[in-house]
Amino acid sequence: MNNELSLLTLVQQASIVVQVVLAGLTLASLASWAVIFGKLFGLRRVRGGNDGFERDFWSGRSLTEMNQAVGSKPDTAPMERIFASGMREFLKLREKRLDAQAQLDGARRAMRASLQRELDVIESHLSFLASVGSVSPYVGLFGTVWGIMHAFVNLGALQQVTLATVAPSIAEALVATALGLFAAIPAVVAYNRFARDIDRIAIQLETFIEEFTNILQRNVGGAAAAATPIASAGGAA
Repeated sequence: MNNELSLLTLVQQASIVVQVVLAGLTLASLASWAVIFGKLFGLRRVRGGNDGFERDFWSGRSLTEMNQAVGSKPDTAPMERIFASGMREFLKLREKRLDAQAQLDGARRAMRASLQRELDVIESHLSFLASVGSVSPYVGLFGTVWGIMHAFVNLGALQQVTLATVAPSIAEALVATALGLFAAIPAVVAYNRFARDIDRIAIQLETFIEEFTNILQRNVGGAAAAATPIASAGGAA
């Protein structure tokens, strides 16, 4: 491009409405990239923490030792917090001498509630990416339509219209559409990727809840529900 049709010149010559649209799309794009990088590293940390705890869980250590280890850690993974909530409720109901089914139901409800809290945290800001991906093209299109309308109004006052007089006005209006797509495409791609990753994490956590519930059921089965020691996780598997 020559100097007259440079991107910076087109933005500077655009109408106030188009400039506001471009500024909004730029901020939305920067914010979406911040969310993308934050979510990328956050989900990687969640997967690593869950996988590490799951390996430790099935290594053969007792559930009591696992519970003490999780309680002493300053930073825990979602699976560890779900495990801790289930164990805490299970031991509380066990001390009250409730029947086996009540202990299992209480532990399962506690883990389900903890699962929902964890998913809410993991899914945070994901709706922002969806909004940027769906709204940005329309905002850019609005800027383009407004810019073209403004350009034709200005051209109507000219005695002679040539390509040299039309091109800059049309080009500066089309910048809004280009920026809208630039903001929307990464947000849509990232949203689909993160949604798939979060679904996998949710399935992993739900599977862990069912497996842990089965282990607890083996420990509280029969009439000696309150007296049965908590079995080793690896041995119960």
